[in-house]
Amino acid sequence: MNHWLETLRWYADMGVDEAVADRAWNRFAEPEVRPSPANQGRPLLAAASRPSPPASPSTPPSATTSPVPPPRDARPAQMDALQPALAAELAAIETLDGLRDRLERFDGCALKTTATNTVFGEGPAHARLMIIGEAPGEEEDRQGRPFVGPSGQLLDRMLAAIGLERGEVYIANTLYWRPPGNRTPTPAEVQACLPFLRRQIAIIRPQALLMVGGAAAKTMLERKEGIMRLRGRWTE
Repeated sequence: MNHWLETLRWYADMGVDEAVADRAWNRFAEPEVRPSPANQGRPLLAAASRPSPPASPSTPPSATTSPVPPPRDARPAQMDALQPALAAELAAIETLDGLRDRLERFDGCALKTTATNTVFGEGPAHARLMIIGEAPGEEEDRQGRPFVGPSGQLLDRMLAAIGLERGEVYIANTLYWRPPGNRTPTPAEVQACLPFLRRQIAIIRPQALLMVGGAAAKTMLERKEGIMRLRGRWTE
């Protein structure tokens, strides 16, 4: 028992706060993947940077082990087919409260099942400036509010430096739920939330949008350049 408690404490100290699967899965016991003849001479992508140790001869692969299925929102083709109908439905919503209620009933993004709270956004309903970040972090997920962690404290100071208070701007993210472990959002997760964000912008009708970070900028501007090329630019 002490061994398991010590292991759990070590996981907590290392920042492990999410379960990858419902049960333990020894990936090292899987059969080795052989490249096809067409790929001979080219390294496998996973092996190019970090080769996996070989499986122990005394531990045969388990016949009952199955791979973890992909998240439900990791089906871009399916989401693309559903988005026009969803966008049409959202276009009939005229208030932020109505949009929030519809988002709470939305199950097209698997991040919702692992998050503690939905982080919808906050600020005046018709703010002149709307700030859009990437995704909620640990503190945002706990409180259900955007930009309340260290990055939020920095944002408050930056707003104060230009004569604005937090209560004067509307703050949201490209995602409404925290990715497990604060990992980078997948394109499918971003696309799943995008119809809601676009309608949120249409309801607020801000005079200016401020994208904070490369992911938010590339999502809203539909650009592929990095943040160093996009930062500081105005776009009509």
